[in-house]
Amino acid sequence: MSARDRLVSPLIRDNPVTRQILGICSALAVTTSMTTALTMSAALVFVLCTAAALISAIRRHIPRAIRLILQITIIATLVILVDELLRAYAFALSERLSIFVGLIVTNCLVLGRAEAFAMHHPAGAAVLDGLGNALGYGLVLMVVAAIRELLGTGALFGRTVLPLAEEGGWFAPLRLMQLAPAAFFVLGLLVWAIRSARPEQVERPEHRLAPEAEP
Repeated sequence: MSARDRLVSPLIRDNPVTRQILGICSALAVTTSMTTALTMSAALVFVLCTAAALISAIRRHIPRAIRLILQITIIATLVILVDELLRAYAFALSERLSIFVGLIVTNCLVLGRAEAFAMHHPAGAAVLDGLGNALGYGLVLMVVAAIRELLGTGALFGRTVLPLAEEGGWFAPLRLMQLAPAAFFVLGLLVWAIRSARPEQVERPEHRLAPEAEP
């Protein structure tokens, strides 16, 4: 696979959220506004790319028996660094993100790319793979956040876009869009739309009815 494919493929064709259904917890939790979604996306880009570079650089010196422990330790260290920087320079935003920055440690996308790719490829390729997957993940977060914030508050990045009824306009915010269940619906519709446009992404059924049992 070329460097361009490693960077571009995870955006839509092999998106870690819509294609592989990885790391959807934060996609559901931090997408009430585009500001929090963008911050989480930036944090994931930093953690995923840096972890991929470090793990790839020392991959030949990691005993196989402790590789997962070491990978998690590296990832956790980077996440703590990001969390402390947010607390120091963007405390209000850190409070809004709550525990979800810390939960990057348990995000299966980060550990999955470290184990599946960074452990077996040079640092340059590992960083490109990490960057592509992080951007694909962030793209989904931003799309979901844009829909939820716009329909839920009439704003984007906290700035009013649709004239609110309470201020003499025509738009009445759908408060449901700011609740967690709305994220399930938006993400589900996004997956459906992408797989409708790209039928090759639809999984084949694991089991098929016997010919005589088919209607």
